[in-house]
Amino acid sequence: MDESLDLKFAALADPTRRAILARLARGEASVSDIAAPFAMSQPAISKHLRILERAGFIETGRAAQSRPRRLKREAIAEPAQWLALIGGDWDAKFDRLADHLARGDKQ
Repeated sequence: MDESLDLKFAALADPTRRAILARLARGEASVSDIAAPFAMSQPAISKHLRILERAGFIETGRAAQSRPRRLKREAIAEPAQWLALIGGDWDAKFDRLADHLARGDKQ
């Protein structure tokens, strides 16, 4: 799990790859469609796609002659679960802090 998690967080560390994932969250797309909004070469976009695929975030389909990429939504669960595990229940912690501060102000 640790190596997989490392690959996922390394992939998410780059803003271009996060933007690609956001695009693919709307539906599958060809490499040229994915590359369109970026000021970089198609080989550079392909490198980002390989990193996302290695991390398990996307997969390549086959539609006639094209090879559209699509998001693997279940892959988002692993980093989300890890963050929830280490973060705990932040709402409850902030509520306790607010209560503590409110009591401190009254003394």
